[in-house]
Amino acid sequence: MFKPTPNPPDTDPTSKAFDKAADRILDYYLKPKPSKPEADEGQLFTVANGVDTETLLANLSENLASANAMLNDLAFDLEGSRRHIALGIHQLIELSGQLADRALDNVEARPST
Repeated sequence: MFKPTPNPPDTDPTSKAFDKAADRILDYYLKPKPSKPEADEGQLFTVANGVDTETLLANLSENLASANAMLNDLAFDLEGSRRHIALGIHQLIELSGQLADRALDNVEARPST
């Protein structure tokens, strides 16, 4: 009777290949991930390390609200196509704010101290 798949080759359990493969697997799962690189010297602004997601989203929401207020003030001073562009940007800010608010709702709240 013909066997469609051959038997696996005999391997030596003390083979160096097994040791190398095991080391690669252990390194992948157990070695700590490298830390994020420091900011570039030419970079003007950075976000502090260790800031939790809730704080980042809250600040994003506040920044979007500020941009929205400035753009509303500007849009009422413009006319024609420039006003339409400003109102389009206003709509993008509003949509982004709604996304940030929803993400903030989904974040587990920090325990109050």
